[in-house]
Amino acid sequence: MATVEEKAGTGKKRVSNDALRGFFREMLLIRRFEEKVEERFRAGELPGFLHVAIGQEAVATGVCSALTREDVFASTHRAHGHAIAKGTPVDKIMAELYGKMEGCSGGYGGSMHLYDLEVGNLGANAVVAGGLPAIVGAALAFQMRDEKRVAVAFFGDGATNTGTFHESLNLAQLWKVPAIFVLENNGWAESTPAEQQLPLPVDQLGKRAAAFGMKLIEADGQDVEAVYLAALAARDHALAGKGPVLLHVRTFRLTGHFVGDPQVYRDREALKQERETKDPIRLLGARLELTDEDLAAIDAEVTAKVEASVEFAKAGTDPQPEDALKYVYA
Repeated sequence: MATVEEKAGTGKKRVSNDALRGFFREMLLIRRFEEKVEERFRAGELPGFLHVAIGQEAVATGVCSALTREDVFASTHRAHGHAIAKGTPVDKIMAELYGKMEGCSGGYGGSMHLYDLEVGNLGANAVVAGGLPAIVGAALAFQMRDEKRVAVAFFGDGATNTGTFHESLNLAQLWKVPAIFVLENNGWAESTPAEQQLPLPVDQLGKRAAAFGMKLIEADGQDVEAVYLAALAARDHALAGKGPVLLHVRTFRLTGHFVGDPQVYRDREALKQERETKDPIRLLGARLELTDEDLAAIDAEVTAKVEASVEFAKAGTDPQPEDALKYVYA
């Protein structure tokens, strides 16, 4: 976890500049990784579908930095950032995207099914809200074993309209399990504007917590410090036996739902403005007053790491045809 200080005379916690620089590096690593996989996908090198989270890096970094290695999470179809932020090496993730046996899921999962139990990644899921029930189960197990661990579910605004969301939050609150439900609210539910798919204004989705009597914590999803401190507070609440937390973060997806999405549902001028004013990496860089030399050095470091991951993946081992049904049980 990052260093947390308190602003003199205000009683408000803050994160040290050194920690913020670490957050900046991680967010830029996620960005460069996703830019590279998009490039390689368009070149025809990666199988399957590809969804990137460009613009949402502060959520993955802020939340996962507040967790310990023993804490677990379940992700969505937009999973690269969560996996990187929780500690899976980019080499293993890139190899997975290339379908290699050295990948974090042994080449079986691909972009939408990243698993890495060593760092507590219980899996990405292409089914909307599909990871929430598993997280309730994991949190219940921690509670029954009296283990000081939390289980975290990442999901989007569209998932809040599914039965799985309501069932999972209802049981979690009923049993007071140590779970954190992270609502990454980008307002699109894949490709449907919020006003067409939500019964609440997009910025008021946190009110969903009231239906279950659940603790609500909200944060600006483009401010990594705010997300980190909110996640710390959520974790403390859950571990204190007070029950689960709905962590609502308003964020901005600065790209399409999937690579190749024409985004006909989106206003071009609004998207341009969001890219100029809502980019969490640009916002943090300005706050830290990083020099051009600082930026160039960090960028060169993470870019080299990503480039090396591509070479690692390309040199990886292709799965054998006879192993295709190896982990199929039904």
